[in-house]
Amino acid sequence: MIDVASFGANIQKSVLEAMSDALGLAILVCDKNDEIIFAARPILQFYPIPAQFLETGTRLRDFLGAVFDSGVRNGTAPETSLRHSNRDEWISEHLSHHWRERFEVVERIGRHRWISLRKRRLSNGLGIVSITDVSEQKKREEQIQLDLERIELTEGILDCMPNPICVKDRNLNYVAVNKAFCAIHGMTPEAILGRSVWDLLEPELAEKFERSDRATLETGAVHCQPEQIVQADGEDLWVVTRKFRVGGPGKYLLVTCMNDVTDLVVGYADRDGVKTGRTPLEVKDYNAFVPAQNCYDPFRSIDMQHLVEAGAIIEPVSAIRHRALLVTSSAVLEQNLVPLLRRWGLDACAVRTRAELTAFEEVCAARGIEIAALIVDGAMPEAQDVVSNWTALPSLQLAKNWTASDLRARVLALCGKGSGGAVAGAASAPADWDIIVPDIGPAGRPAPDVEVVVAEDNEINQFVFAQILEGLGISYRIAANGEEAVRLWQQYRPNLVLMDVSMPVMNGFDAARAIRAAEKSAAFQTPIIAVTAQALDIDIDESKAAGMDDHITKPISPDMIEAVYRKFVVTRPERMAG
Repeated sequence: MIDVASFGANIQKSVLEAMSDALGLAILVCDKNDEIIFAARPILQFYPIPAQFLETGTRLRDFLGAVFDSGVRNGTAPETSLRHSNRDEWISEHLSHHWRERFEVVERIGRHRWISLRKRRLSNGLGIVSITDVSEQKKREEQIQLDLERIELTEGILDCMPNPICVKDRNLNYVAVNKAFCAIHGMTPEAILGRSVWDLLEPELAEKFERSDRATLETGAVHCQPEQIVQADGEDLWVVTRKFRVGGPGKYLLVTCMNDVTDLVVGYADRDGVKTGRTPLEVKDYNAFVPAQNCYDPFRSIDMQHLVEAGAIIEPVSAIRHRALLVTSSAVLEQNLVPLLRRWGLDACAVRTRAELTAFEEVCAARGIEIAALIVDGAMPEAQDVVSNWTALPSLQLAKNWTASDLRARVLALCGKGSGGAVAGAASAPADWDIIVPDIGPAGRPAPDVEVVVAEDNEINQFVFAQILEGLGISYRIAANGEEAVRLWQQYRPNLVLMDVSMPVMNGFDAARAIRAAEKSAAFQTPIIAVTAQALDIDIDESKAAGMDDHITKPISPDMIEAVYRKFVVTRPERMAG
């Protein structure tokens, strides 16, 4: 037996010291007799013990005894260390831990200090202990827990507030709402968060609210406005709306608080002969409360079973608006012309076949509903028969050479006559009326049935795209991945593709390359717009390399989509003006 250090022992010790420094660990190694054969000096940073207890040959039991005597040991704070279990029990317990094959624990060794202990016992009997300071990590975890508790408490307080409150980010998307605000719209928080006011209200009101929102965010000036709100349940709510900017530069948030003053406006004393004890107050000028949100939908409360059993429960009101019926087999013409007629003040809908037209006539006759004008697509094979067989109903057959103003004048004149006044058009009119659906699209190609293909995998963003495109009167299809986007492009050949660059199955870059490869022999190329989460140079460069024409960043807005559509799609002024 050679009772001297083997050749290379100093090298091994140096390697362990270097590993300890490089990894930020305090390493201790003992043999199968529980004697220390290596102990890194950083151990003294955790345990204030004499350095002699780290010398080679020191028994592990003596090392643990010195740790216990120091008062700063695992699982204790200094002020409670003397009340721990007795010395021998503590040493025996920790010796047993060292003889486990694997043992890991995170323990406190001071009031504000935490360590991670990892112990391994190898098959040859060597025991290795690594000690890491995880105090900063524990502090972060504790801070995160405190923040979560604080957020939960704040949300609980906001939900208990009777006044509607909402918070928007710098992009004016809702990031927090309380129960009172959700009750106004009759929606859940999940249905509101992440959306903007454009998704909840009419465009005119949305534009007004966004204007005041941006003014407050940009200037910091408090916005104050008395408003009258019609809630989802039909009840009036009189509020004084105040908007505040909170947070620091670059991280501003917009807080909107609607102070409920309904009690002051309505008054409660002696209402219906009941004394309430509240002082009756009189509002001098109701005009001070401008019309705001109208979230009431009268059809929500209709009992559909009673509707079936009792027939129509809403009596037709003939004096409201003239009714116009469109007869066309073209889905594209229907999607574009019906909204246009409604914008002109008509109550418009459409049928696609002769059978649907006959059924519609029978229902109207049974309910006493009068149709002011029948508008017939001249491209239908049976268009002339429809016009001739409906002599009692004012009819109008579309002609290709009419402008939007011509059509509007003819339709309104027809409705004003009430009967007769049919304006005949050419029976051989083209498939689509060129003012509403141009027969010649970009680069001289036929107009597609679907104008825009959107490639987007996120369901919320899909909903936002759909709302914006429907609001602009643009037909569209949505693909959930790049492979589906290529398939929809091949099927419809749209005027524009809005391509999210990050998608499953096939990403936006590969999808764009596939489309460009298929277009090599084509006379025209479909504009492809990259949709990115951030305007990073690497994404923009890769988009260009994939053959995309431009890029936009999320969150998207109606103005952004309309600007891109105007830039890359050749449209007539009448189409965009509506």
